[in-house]
Amino acid sequence: MLIGRRAKLPLVLVCLFTLPILFPTLVVASQKWQAKPNDEFFDPYQPLKAPPQPHKLLLKRGDNVAIVGDSITEQRRYSQLMEMYLTVCVPDLRITTRQFGWSGETAQGFLRRMTNDCLSFAPTVVTTSFGMNDYKYRPFDEANGEWYRSNYTAVVAAFKHTKARVILGSPTCVGKVASWVKSASGTVTEHNQHLCKLRNIDIEIAKDQDVRFADQFWPMLVAGFDARLKYGSNYEISGKDGVHPGWAGHVMMAYAYLKAMGLDGNLGTITVNLKRHTAKADRGHVIQNFFDGQYTIVSRRYPFCATGEINSDNSVRSGMTLVPFNKDLNRFLLIVKGGTADRYRVTWGGHVRIYSREILEEGINLAADFPDNPFSEEFAKVDKAVAEKQAFETHQIKESFHSAEARKDLKAVMEKTEVEHARLSAAVCSAFQPVTHTIKIEPE
Repeated sequence: MLIGRRAKLPLVLVCLFTLPILFPTLVVASQKWQAKPNDEFFDPYQPLKAPPQPHKLLLKRGDNVAIVGDSITEQRRYSQLMEMYLTVCVPDLRITTRQFGWSGETAQGFLRRMTNDCLSFAPTVVTTSFGMNDYKYRPFDEANGEWYRSNYTAVVAAFKHTKARVILGSPTCVGKVASWVKSASGTVTEHNQHLCKLRNIDIEIAKDQDVRFADQFWPMLVAGFDARLKYGSNYEISGKDGVHPGWAGHVMMAYAYLKAMGLDGNLGTITVNLKRHTAKADRGHVIQNFFDGQYTIVSRRYPFCATGEINSDNSVRSGMTLVPFNKDLNRFLLIVKGGTADRYRVTWGGHVRIYSREILEEGINLAADFPDNPFSEEFAKVDKAVAEKQAFETHQIKESFHSAEARKDLKAVMEKTEVEHARLSAAVCSAFQPVTHTIKIEPE
């Protein structure tokens, strides 16, 4: 993807996301249009203003979440990140999750199979991600836009008919013309213009159908541009093939859907008063004991633990620098009051950070400041179990449900495969165990 001349103007934060990396100046949007960075790279695009992020929680205790989409969903990356978050960060909601990704899928294709392949599992919340195959890897034309609008509207309406709550996701952006699509035509810019128009249609569908919207295209286009400036020209937010993102892009996708669910990101607070010799915790964390500046906590809720290189487009940790993930969704706070020293050493999981008394009184985000922490090992165990479960879900839908045996007796195939799915789901639950950890606070 070619990067245009960068404007040398001061920073103005008026974008949809306040991203924690340096951005070109943004042109203030009208009431209709999204703010655009002031660089010629963005001139060809006319993105509608995305609806504001919802504050009301969409989820209810015991919800069954279906994650629906094309081959990007079948990569089982943003879906895995979402299931991990819903499992370990908000366990009190007791959410169950399945992914229904299908390579090459369009909204029309899913509409034809959704009754047997998805609705049979009675989802109560659905996230959808279509448009990448629907744009047919060519420049935009009105007929294709209306074909997409009609089919995507029908998908949303069908889910709403079952009383499911829907989050409609836009397509992502592309970084290259898909080499495997023989009928592809046009330039990368023309392809992204088409995807941007489909994103605009998605906003209109979401408004007409009164469902929530998760913007994938515009935040990824902007973040991808700036990540290349910060991390190097080889950083591909849309993945090395130009279409299928690495882990960094999938973090952005998961973030958009989790935010659209209305999650507040408050994962717990540990409050220590050094003068009064007291300590308390909330939201699934319990102070087991404390003595001489050392506090032992038992936690039944995890912070979200990142891995990978900070400058890699195939890294969860890198993706979390492209959106305010820790600020918005991953706040595990430590507040220390009553201190008399100017500076304190905080030790957690073998890692040490130095803070001023004033900073500790305001509170620090342990999840952000200690990415490698006492939860990391247990988090990885749950993550492995979730990955195995989601891999089976692809096999269950794409192979078992569309086998010769299923054509004879789909109900029997469902019952048979659900035995294995139940085992894998139980493995996720078994992997998610309380973590006992210690925080030590001592004067510097």
